Amino acid sequence: MNGTGTADRIFIAPEGEAEMQDVDKIEAVASSGLRGDRYFSDIETGTFVKWDSDETRPAGYDVTLIEREAIEAIEREAGIELAPGEHRRNIETRNVALNHLVGNRFRIGDVVCRGDRLCEPCDHLQRITTDGVLGALTHRGGLRADIVDGGTIQPGDEVVPLD
Repeated sequence: MNGTGTADRIFIAPEGEAEMQDVDKIEAVASSGLRGDRYFSDIETGTFVKWDSDETRPAGYDVTLIEREAIEAIEREAGIELAPGEHRRNIETRNVALNHLVGNRFRIGDVVCRGDRLCEPCDHLQRITTDGVLGALTHRGGLRADIVDGGTIQPGDEVVPLD
């Protein structure tokens, strides 16, 4: 993988337990997230984190990304097949090393993001998928990022490191 890749698919879920929906494009709002997703702005309907409306929004909850190559690797290595969006990440990428974007700015189409930390798998993901997914995705579960400059993201957009 080189530094530049693509956003292959986009997923959102309106609520924490809702099935992920594959969308053709999404509005990315700076410091708020993806419009319509469970973690957008002050709508804290996700299962991973809750915060009070008078608290500052925690970093790393605007958007999550996962490498398509990681999904293919767990299928090949562990026999774990995830249905589209079952990984619970917002954007599937191809040909970009997401772990290298922690602490760095990058662009998806015209949207500028900053990698906050790895998006390690959680117990909730294993509960709703299959045994072994937690271990299989450890250190390759993707990236949590903040949106610095908003815009629209759609499949096929380039993912380009800026730092």
